[in-house]
Amino acid sequence: MTTRVIIVDDQAMVRAGFAALLAAQSDIDVVGEAPDGAQGVELSRRTHPDVVLMDVRMPEMDGLEAARRLLSPPTGVTHRPKVLMLTTFDVDDYVYEALRAGASGFLLKDAPPADLIAAVRVVASGDALLAPSVTRRLIADFAKQRPAARGRPALRLKGLTERETEVLTLVARGQSNTEIARTLVLAEQTVKTHVSRVLTKLDLRDRAQAVVFAYESGLVTPGE
Repeated sequence: MTTRVIIVDDQAMVRAGFAALLAAQSDIDVVGEAPDGAQGVELSRRTHPDVVLMDVRMPEMDGLEAARRLLSPPTGVTHRPKVLMLTTFDVDDYVYEALRAGASGFLLKDAPPADLIAAVRVVASGDALLAPSVTRRLIADFAKQRPAARGRPALRLKGLTERETEVLTLVARGQSNTEIARTLVLAEQTVKTHVSRVLTKLDLRDRAQAVVFAYESGLVTPGE
């Protein structure tokens, strides 16, 4: 199955380099490029990609606003691609807000080529981007600056079973399904089922949003 990708970045050389790298993969098809967020949204609506590689900082419309429009489309627009944010900073407030909006993760622009290819495949499969430790560090950094929202997010936790709460806690600490299965002495398929139920009950798109939710609800605190 081929993964359709568009690249949204204001630097032509970056777009060209990423496009050449991804197009060389037999299972990835680069179906378009755009130089800013506004054109990226229009291109996505027209080409229906599976994954959008979205630069964070761009003129006209930045990547955060473009991600919001793609992930919360207006009535009548049914296509919602997975969004992978690209940044030159490993801790960036824009990226944090993008994860809250539903982006599937982020990738540093200077990451090795193999990491970019793997990231596209992981996000296309429905998972959050590999590198949970980096995502966890980024979210923890901003969680330290923002008091945990003890209201509605904390109340939503009450809808989870004890086991689901345990699984969410370990997801927030950056553990993979395999690691969670080992920690809780469960079958990996059972862990996948628990993760799926947690996402459904909390109305979250993926693991990246689950990590954000766990911090903001106070379930997990920075430094634990």
